[in-house]
Parts: sequence; C-alpha cells; structure tokens
Amino acid sequence: MTDSDKITIRMSELSELDRSGLRVAWQKAFANAPPHFLSMLFMRKALIWDEQCKLYGGVPANLKRALKAVADGKTPRAVPAPALRPGTQLIREWNGRRYQIDVTKDGYWYNGGNHKSLSAIALLITGTTWSGPRFFGLTRVTGTGR
Repeated sequence: MTDSDKITIRMSELSELDRSGLRVAWQKAFANAPPHFLSMLFMRKALIWDEQCKLYGGVPANLKRALKAVADGKTPRAVPAPALRPGTQLIREWNGRRYQIDVTKDGYWYNGGNHKSLSAIALLITGTTWSGPRFFGLTRVTGTGR
C-alpha cells in the first residue's frame, strides 16, 4: 500500500465521522480538544494535513521560524535558500585546508560519505556548530552587506 493509498483511506474514514467522531480524532491527533466553533470540513482538512505530515514530513524549520516571527508581530527575515542542483560543487577553505562538497540528489557527498545537511558537514570540518549554508557562503550575513 502506497502513502497515497493511506491518505485516501484516511480521507474516506474521516468523511464517515460525525462531529463527535471528528472531535475524538482531533484529540488523538493534536493532544487537545478542538475549539467548538470549528466546522466539520475544517476538522477533516486539518486531520488529513496531520496525516500527510506524518507520512511526508512536516513544515520545514525555516517556514516555522517565519510563521512564528509573524505571529509575534515581527517581520520575518527573507533569506532565500539557493537551489543547489545535483552535481554542484561547493568549495570552502578553512584554516588553510580546502574542502570540496558535492551536491547529490540525496544530500551532500563529503569525505567518502553522504550527509543530509551542510550543517552536519560544517560541524565535521570545524568541530563546532555552524549554519551549513552560512559556512559555505550560500546566505548573506545580516548587517554586513555581503
């Protein structure tokens, strides 16, 4: 059974539930009761979204930060992430040594192994926590004009 099939089945299950059944499903999914004013349609959509997040992954961290900034009344920082295509090579010199990272379809190839993030590679190189995109010069540093 594919993930798409699982979503279709869950949609079908939710379409059969009445308001009290949807409230129980909401409680189970989100660990608290839904507000009383929510429509059944909205609850179904939110529950399907939750199921999709479980299967495909949730909201990216940078989007969460931007949404939190907006919720706090602040303007989110606009830092566009560069689109790195497989085959791209990133080169960084650090403490007199040159490091080359190859972008693959599954992540980043460095030192004979595949890594999921540039931050993990930056940690291996420097021994300290860095923003990987920042370490490799892919983002602008706020306030420096670079």
